Amino acid sequence: MKALLIIGDGMADRPSKEFGGKTPLETADKPAMNHMANMGICGIMDPIAPGIQPGSDTATLALLGYNAFKVYSGRGALEALGSGMNVSDGDVGFRCNFATVNENLKVLDRRAGRIDDAEASKLAESLKKVELSSSSMEFTFKNTVQHRAALVLHGSKLSSAVSSSDPGVDGEKVSVIKPLDDSPEAKFTANILNELTQKFYEVLKKHPVNVERVKRGLPPANIVLFRGAGTIPKLKPLNEAYGIKASCIAAVPLIRGVCKVAGMQLLDVKGATGTLQTDYMAKAKAAVQALKMGDLALLHVKAPDVASHDGNFKQKIEVIEKIDHMLAYILNKIDLSETYVALTSDHTTSCTTRSHEGDPVPVAIMGPYVRRDDVEEFGERTCAKGGLLRIRGKDLMHILMNLIGRAKKFGF
Repeated sequence: MKALLIIGDGMADRPSKEFGGKTPLETADKPAMNHMANMGICGIMDPIAPGIQPGSDTATLALLGYNAFKVYSGRGALEALGSGMNVSDGDVGFRCNFATVNENLKVLDRRAGRIDDAEASKLAESLKKVELSSSSMEFTFKNTVQHRAALVLHGSKLSSAVSSSDPGVDGEKVSVIKPLDDSPEAKFTANILNELTQKFYEVLKKHPVNVERVKRGLPPANIVLFRGAGTIPKLKPLNEAYGIKASCIAAVPLIRGVCKVAGMQLLDVKGATGTLQTDYMAKAKAAVQALKMGDLALLHVKAPDVASHDGNFKQKIEVIEKIDHMLAYILNKIDLSETYVALTSDHTTSCTTRSHEGDPVPVAIMGPYVRRDDVEEFGERTCAKGGLLRIRGKDLMHILMNLIGRAKKFGF
């Protein structure tokens, strides 16, 4: 038996008054998702716990069966690891944004107009030449998708107990990074980051890419914001926990990083971008092939979350319908007599608030021996009536491993 876990990042939502009190999932035309709900068992799931707003990092850890409260050690190292950067014990990683600031360092656009990968790459290349005042310190910086990037500090006596330079909203000044404890390591790390903030700004504000962006009426990517300090978490890999061969199909570095520390093989898919323009069908084909080679495949799609953070309800509907077409292809190509397919979201992202919320998400599991319930439509409210009832994110992997015969007996 095999299992496929499909995660629509931020796909769950809250009802919208503007759209008749429905969510995007409830509004979209999604026959394949509804077929899964009709043929399977459904429920709702708290990715972490009721009312807790999950990050995609903690939620994905939970969906892989880990207790995020115990194993989570910050996002930055996961982001860096998933982007192919080297992160060793003692290193501290950070997730970063290229952003736009004025001469007073007030943030005008935290995403620099969602700068494209090609321009961001040129900016990142120029930052590699920056030299730090401490000869014992080195850093690695890399752009990932659009405005996103990752930073790794390499050296001794570093700490992840530092604050963020990202104010979190437009209109506020770039925050001075501060130590979060009294250790000399935290103070040293904060000083290094503040030095990098200033030196990166000096390089970026006069970079030819930004000069051209201003001429074209686009916001310059003239500063880098640091947040999410983290180190590599200590996890028991899935192959050791369940004796399975698992693979990950994702373009977003964060998700790839989580899957990598979980011992999953990272599959590169041409056209998979982590954006709204990702190649959904290429991902679908990769999932079908992955199931032929292993026991578990995770297929992640970032696009619903992107539409949600932009507050674009109609675009989110379009994305859900594309995921549905992707799902239909998969269901037609895999052996359903020996494969369990789980469909869910890692968290609720509201188009109204444009942020992650602590609301539960729908989940459906289809496979040869599931106890079918009476749910006929995949959605936040319909799935709540299903036979799975209300579960936690970390329960889902245990359920799947039990279904495919990889769970271990507890007790005698």
